[in-house]
Amino acid sequence: MRNPSIEIPEKWRKDPNNWKWGCLYYNKEDQRLFPPKRIPWMGWTINFANWKSILAFLLVLGSILLLILIGEALNFLPK
Repeated sequence: MRNPSIEIPEKWRKDPNNWKWGCLYYNKEDQRLFPPKRIPWMGWTINFANWKSILAFLLVLGSILLLILIGEALNFLPK
C-alpha cells in the first residue's frame, strides 16, 4: 500500500495484533521506517516487519557506537 489515508495508519497503530509482546511493532503492510509508538506522544518505534526500518536502526546504533569508540580512542570522553 503506497500512500494510505490517515485513518489506516491510525488503525494499524491501535491494532493489538500489530504489537508483539505489547511493545514491538510488527506490520508487513506498513512501509514507514519509524511509525509512532502505541502512545504517540512517547515518540517513534521500529517496524520489525520492514527490513529498511531495521537497517536504519542498526545504522543509527552503529554510528553512535562508532562515535563513542572514536571519542574513547582520542581521549575526548571524561574518565
